[in-house]
Amino acid sequence: MRTVIIGGGVLGLTLAYDLARQGVDVDVIDARRPGLGASEVNAGWVVPAEAAPVPGPGLIAKSLKWMVRRDSPLYIRPSLQPSHVRFMVSMWRRCNARDFRRGFQAHLALAETTNEILDDYARNGVVFDSYEQGLLMAFAHRPHLEHHLGDLDIPTSFGLDPQVLIGDEIQQVEPGLRAGLGGGIYFPGERHLDAASLTTGLRARCIELGVTMTADTPIDAVERLGERVLAVRSGDRRIAADMFVVAAGAWTGRITAMFGVPLPIRAGKGYSLDLTPAPVQVRTALNLSDAKVAMTPYAGRLRLSGTMEFAGHDEKVNQTRVQAILRAPTNYFDDYVAPSHAPQARAGMRPMTPDGMPVIGLLPGTDNSYVSSGHGMLGITLGPGTSLALAELMLGTARPTQLLPFTPDRFVRRPRPMPALARSGAHR
Repeated sequence: MRTVIIGGGVLGLTLAYDLARQGVDVDVIDARRPGLGASEVNAGWVVPAEAAPVPGPGLIAKSLKWMVRRDSPLYIRPSLQPSHVRFMVSMWRRCNARDFRRGFQAHLALAETTNEILDDYARNGVVFDSYEQGLLMAFAHRPHLEHHLGDLDIPTSFGLDPQVLIGDEIQQVEPGLRAGLGGGIYFPGERHLDAASLTTGLRARCIELGVTMTADTPIDAVERLGERVLAVRSGDRRIAADMFVVAAGAWTGRITAMFGVPLPIRAGKGYSLDLTPAPVQVRTALNLSDAKVAMTPYAGRLRLSGTMEFAGHDEKVNQTRVQAILRAPTNYFDDYVAPSHAPQARAGMRPMTPDGMPVIGLLPGTDNSYVSSGHGMLGITLGPGTSLALAELMLGTARPTQLLPFTPDRFVRRPRPMPALARSGAHR
């Protein structure tokens, strides 16, 4: 049984690994090279405690304030395109406590075994760098800390052990933080990875297991007969298989449209840059919560990550927002000085959905095609659990209940009938 996975990021590679271990013949096809993009440049956090959906109470008010600042953590390019308007309206409708809490709980159920799965990867020959110092959410202002306390019952119910630190108690975890901050929330069981090492390790192990990696192959057509997909095409090349999976990150919606299911997955651009040597010593994965900037310590370097730009698939780097990321630690560390000659920032396109939750499962209107995308900023946190459960679903060995909240059906009322050959523009 041959399976073609379209997309070689974290979601595509983890699924390829899980299927190959079950003896499936797998071909991973990527428009670039497997492992690039958002999967390579993200913060590398494995943080179920931060697995809340993006839409939440108060987001609309914050968005309106941020939109008037050129260096704010959020930017939404104005557009009257119907799909853009529908996406944003749907997202804003989700900015309520009920949907937020339900989504948070669903994410935590999906991420419940992530650490065990990562440890299993390591035992079975996937080589990657892992750090287990926990996660600290730092707040410059006490009211911002107090705003987060009301939902701590959710991670507590999943055994994540949040420790609330008031004021200078935060220095017990991160001694380098300045005095006078509002406080923080420390989650001792969280970890972070070098995301590039994870994708490199997964790619190498998949090849050892017999997976074929095909680079520089953008999909531009889909062949189907009724509900069965027969093949995908890239130019003159025809790639037939028994099953197909679309895991193309922020480009997933363009690909699923060729399958007859135009899913509302849009690009949310973020930036990261590595400072070597690290200008300040950080022990944990550190969320500068007021500034929406992530600090990730690695051996000899410090990664800064942040921003969310809804501006289509434009991968250009906005230096104004990069400078805001570089300045952010100055409000939290006395010893931090923003470098005057920082390295070039890299952009990653996160796959975002209107409800802030992934889309995982069988593509409506097909009987042999699946999707795994829309994980936003949580690809590393949710990816291992997603792929293990999806592999079970595809192979018929289980019907994982943790995937039910993420069904593609929630975005599709009536799948659009497609001709035998459906074409579109290349997905990247």
